Amino acid sequence: MTSEDDSFHDCELDSEAILGTHTFEDVLFTDETETPVNVLTGETPAHSQATVEEAKEFAASIDTETPQIALPASVESQVETQSKPYTAAAFFHFKATGSLERHRAYHAAYESDAFAVDFEADYESGDLTITVERADES
Repeated sequence: MTSEDDSFHDCELDSEAILGTHTFEDVLFTDETETPVNVLTGETPAHSQATVEEAKEFAASIDTETPQIALPASVESQVETQSKPYTAAAFFHFKATGSLERHRAYHAAYESDAFAVDFEADYESGDLTITVERADES
């Protein structure tokens, strides 16, 4: 068993499923992210007003070794908790990659020395692009 196999031993997907470049469309917080509107005043509550720059700064401020991205918060959570319209998560979070299986596989690759993992967060389009290569090929 290779070290590459070891890093994926708890994953439903193998490394072949995530190798290469994958773009996840419209998953990041953008200026177009939906925010609640007060039906009486027609205005967005102050707690739900935010810029992409604020969201990026918030994600970057999270004290963790794993790079964070800004994801949109649901309108329901914004209303219920009076929170900002964004939240931070690891760049391979299942809300961005679309499945828990992909989340686990990207996490395994990121933690493994056998892979080089890079990502680009395009907050203008809302797209997240993740590239995974074998370390000996990068």
